[in-house]
Amino acid sequence: MHGLNIWQILWESGLVVKFVLLLLVLSSVLSWTIIWQKYKELKVVTEANDKFNDFFRKSNSITDINKEATENTESTMGLMFKKGFEELNKTLGAVGRGNLAGHFSTYGLQSLERALKSAYNTANERMDLRVSLLATIGAITPFIGLFGTVWGIIDAFSGLSQGGGSIEAVAPGIAEALVATAVGLAAAIPAVVFYNLFNNQISRINSQMESFSQEFLNLVERTVLVKKEQ
Repeated sequence: MHGLNIWQILWESGLVVKFVLLLLVLSSVLSWTIIWQKYKELKVVTEANDKFNDFFRKSNSITDINKEATENTESTMGLMFKKGFEELNKTLGAVGRGNLAGHFSTYGLQSLERALKSAYNTANERMDLRVSLLATIGAITPFIGLFGTVWGIIDAFSGLSQGGGSIEAVAPGIAEALVATAVGLAAAIPAVVFYNLFNNQISRINSQMESFSQEFLNLVERTVLVKKEQ
């Protein structure tokens, strides 16, 4: 009894099944490319944020912190600091150094909060880029594989309708069906797993950025408002 040669069966399969398998393989390649790129990107962001946050907590000079933020281009916290610092300088230029504390005391820190929120959204757009594509791949590839499965079963029954009543007549179609299902799952499972992992990692970074925005506002209050009152 000879075993089925899967590669031979796939080579001799119909155009529809070959197209389905090619589409699934391309989806898997795209998925792993995104996974590798996003893994490296989020790792760099995390390390850059740790470095910048350490400098931020140890430094007492807002100018030195801005210099570090400018040099540390991969840090999302650094991006938020730069945007907040730029808005602080714009406000300073508009109202004057002597009136800066009075301006914030009267109108609050909403302008700085908006600048920080803008940087937060920009950082999120950069981190979220292509992550949703993993969810799409994870959602549709099982159905593409299922389509190949159904088509393979149709071929199997087509063999029976042509008078072949033995297992050899239906085995190639069933094999095509099972391979299509397996390839569909192989493409979908890693995409879904890493989509959830990346979403969790981005959520942690977002929480850190939200906390940092409050620390930035506290820094402004200490360096501008409190000193003015003293």
